Amino acid sequence: MLQLNPHAEIGSLLRQARTIAIVGLSPKADRPSHMVGRYLLDAGYSLFPVNPGQSEILGLKCYPDLVSIPVHIDIVDIFRRSEDVYPIVEEAVKIGAGAIWMQLGIVNQEAAEFARRHGLQIVMDRCIKVDHSALL
Repeated sequence: MLQLNPHAEIGSLLRQARTIAIVGLSPKADRPSHMVGRYLLDAGYSLFPVNPGQSEILGLKCYPDLVSIPVHIDIVDIFRRSEDVYPIVEEAVKIGAGAIWMQLGIVNQEAAEFARRHGLQIVMDRCIKVDHSALL
């Protein structure tokens, strides 16, 4: 379920973004979140892993939550079950993030509406790696 126009707004979002927090980033190289994280890092983004069970992923300091990240986050990329998204979106609003990206298979309309009411851009049920490679 896409909330932004993929050719214009998503491309613009990905071009303007510099910092991406990945919530649910796995330290396991064979996991989709890990592959996406490596891709985004290689694409030049400043990446901030969010996983309370880890201290480091992809050679980067790992944070327990979004509010612990000391810089502004442009995109919060979520790799968590749909039913776990709302509290993450609340944190994203609290830190003033620019956008919420719910990965492929992740849809939470209530969280999306909350984010939208607070001025965040929303992308749901899409892979940021696929869209980045197709649009940029």
